[in-house]
Amino acid sequence: MPRKTPGGSRTRYSMESEELVSSLLKNINDSKQPFVITLNKYVKMIRTEHCFMLFEELGKTDKWLQCLEIVYCAIINGQVFRWMQKQRWYIADNGVYSKLISVMGKNGQSRMAMWLFSEMRNSGCRPDTSVYNALITAHLHSKDKVKALAKAMGYFEKMKTMERSPPNVVTYNILLRAFAQAKEVDQVNALFKDLYESTITPDIFTFNGVMDAYGKNGMIREMESLLAQMKSLQLKPNIITFNFLIDSYGKKQEFEKMEQVFKSLLRSKEKPTLPTFNSMITNYGKARLREKAELVYQKMIDLKYNPSFITYECLIVMYGHCDCVSKAREIYDMVSESGKEKKVSTLNAILEVYCMNGLPGEADLLFENVHSNKTFPVGSSTYKLLYKAYTKADMKELLRKLLKCMDRDGIIPNKKFFLHALGALKSSSPNRKSSSRNQLILH
Repeated sequence: MPRKTPGGSRTRYSMESEELVSSLLKNINDSKQPFVITLNKYVKMIRTEHCFMLFEELGKTDKWLQCLEIVYCAIINGQVFRWMQKQRWYIADNGVYSKLISVMGKNGQSRMAMWLFSEMRNSGCRPDTSVYNALITAHLHSKDKVKALAKAMGYFEKMKTMERSPPNVVTYNILLRAFAQAKEVDQVNALFKDLYESTITPDIFTFNGVMDAYGKNGMIREMESLLAQMKSLQLKPNIITFNFLIDSYGKKQEFEKMEQVFKSLLRSKEKPTLPTFNSMITNYGKARLREKAELVYQKMIDLKYNPSFITYECLIVMYGHCDCVSKAREIYDMVSESGKEKKVSTLNAILEVYCMNGLPGEADLLFENVHSNKTFPVGSSTYKLLYKAYTKADMKELLRKLLKCMDRDGIIPNKKFFLHALGALKSSSPNRKSSSRNQLILH
């Protein structure tokens, strides 16, 4: 299968390299010895390319601890990176550092990414644009999004002053996507203007990033203007573009336009994805257009798509919006009895349906059954959903029961939990608000 080299070009690793790394991964997974001992067995065969492949393959799996041990180097017992540096064949390479920084970022280890960046400079490597792009991406995976965006912009401004590592279209795309996710349209517009005034040519991913920002903020006219701009540059929409348009029109309940885009998608070389159908089902549901939502689901089945658990959750909530609680429960029961992995989000979907239809008692009965029989996983999000619903309905007994259950399960409400509960209180009547707030404070 084609892969990217450290420099970013498409190539194929040799069959021998893939077999070596496959064997190495198997030994790492099977062995109880430190990684470095396993690696020493292969010392005469391993080269930088193999280490790069190893990082890449571990990054695809859920074995993050192993991946971290490889990257943490001297900080924990893995020491594999240090081991690699000491080998005679090792040459410091921007591509390897870029990959390592990227792997750390995906796991939320921005400090480790910074350590690798410092280690790179100490080794004599001069960071290029790809390394700074990886560093920006690593910071953007941090939980504190405000600080992360500020850091990212700091690196971006620094890159603009450096001849060796100026921003490229990938840099702009990363930042546009991040600010779009944060719904900071002014910053998206500023970046897009800055890009147009540079010598860099925007690509489809650039336009998708800006379109995402406009769509999330309901800026339909701006989104349409951007689409026209794309066409003037002879850039064809890809599936991401189509999905943004379908979702944005759907959220604004401009269904005629949404349907036109869907028809264009079916006529194009692109293929719909599950999110295409999920979005349409959800938005038809919110508009209480049950028959249209069901037709989308049927179209999906006719086109030989297999529904995911998200699709079933969209159907459950859709039926909830359309006052078809029994149909929603049918879907839930089907998922429950399917033998497939159970998701807490599916349980939350049916509980949300009961609560939005004024059936907190039914929600309590289902939750009690699930909790006792452990038929579905229960998370803090489940408690938050029920707490908010019971508070809104002023169901004091159900609240007390839920709080006792939370206490038994060791669920400690955090700041966000109480803010959500207070949000429910604000939407209640004044008397109910006062009573429920006292209930919240007492517990």
